[in-house]
Amino acid sequence: MSPIDLSAAASALPDPWASHLLGQVGTAAVKVLRMDGRPLPVESHDNPEMLLVLDGRLELLVDGAEVTVGPGELHRIPARAAHAVRPGSRGTLLIVEVPEEE
Repeated sequence: MSPIDLSAAASALPDPWASHLLGQVGTAAVKVLRMDGRPLPVESHDNPEMLLVLDGRLELLVDGAEVTVGPGELHRIPARAAHAVRPGSRGTLLIVEVPEEE
């Protein structure tokens, strides 16, 4: 597999906040997306997520707590945690979705 330019992959996506699956590592899905400053509503997932900000910043509300994730920082969202993207989130985000162990 050739190296992937993550910024270029995110820039090429037709819509912001629409993730693109780059590949699988074991059972984990690795995705990239472009953030455009708009907020997103509260959601939760059955599996935990690891969010790595490649550039820009991610403003989150996780279980009622405000969290800012900057460039080069990683934040783990636990399974079933209510989380929303707050206004001002811009840049490139790498997401690793990790299924829970049975």
